[in-house]
Amino acid sequence: MIMTDSKKNPYPGKICVALSGATSQEILALAQGAAAQADLLEIRLDTMAEPAVSPFIGALPKPLLFTNRAAWEGGSFSGNEDERIAFLQEAVVKGAAFVDIELKTDSALRDVLIRQAAEQGTQSIVSWHNFTTTPSAPALRTILQEQYRSGASIGKIVTMASSCQDVLRVLDLQTEAAEIGLPLIAFCMGPVGVISRVATLGLGGFMTYAAADGNKGTAPGQITISSMRVIVKELANAC
Repeated sequence: MIMTDSKKNPYPGKICVALSGATSQEILALAQGAAAQADLLEIRLDTMAEPAVSPFIGALPKPLLFTNRAAWEGGSFSGNEDERIAFLQEAVVKGAAFVDIELKTDSALRDVLIRQAAEQGTQSIVSWHNFTTTPSAPALRTILQEQYRSGASIGKIVTMASSCQDVLRVLDLQTEAAEIGLPLIAFCMGPVGVISRVATLGLGGFMTYAAADGNKGTAPGQITISSMRVIVKELANAC
């Protein structure tokens, strides 16, 4: 069954290709190969030996999301927090479409970035990751409510799944997110969580993440962009 223009897409969420590399040249090369299939591109500043925003501005044909993930949340940036956030502030000033800021960031720094993003027309993603386990349903709901109160444009909750029950708890957050009006990115990492990376799009998820073709990606269980597009197309055509 072929999708037509008049038929509603059952998987309308965005697919973001997460890009990492030691240099801007490495990331740009991956980005240029992935751009055609991506809705947006995530530039992982924390993976660069010398993080820089400018090389990416105006160089790619898709909206850019800048992330400078702290080491304390599974990333590679180990400098001081003022320096880390300064790169994201620069991205906002230079017209980034999105920036990602961790929920656990000091609230003074986090709130300033979220406010600056809103003033500049950049969407802010307030994120929370657990690379070890998936918390209880009440704990996940508390995180979601904290994200809502932060004033960010979008929430992001990503955990490590060890069972299908973990996956269901995380995906179920989309129900509450819709009720409070917060666009939400929510899925699980790891082999058990792979299905959630696709399913979240059909459950109202704002976005999922994929790896560039031929690249291992930035998190356990990430599907390549080509594979993701094939799966989503087949599922949509089956509806």
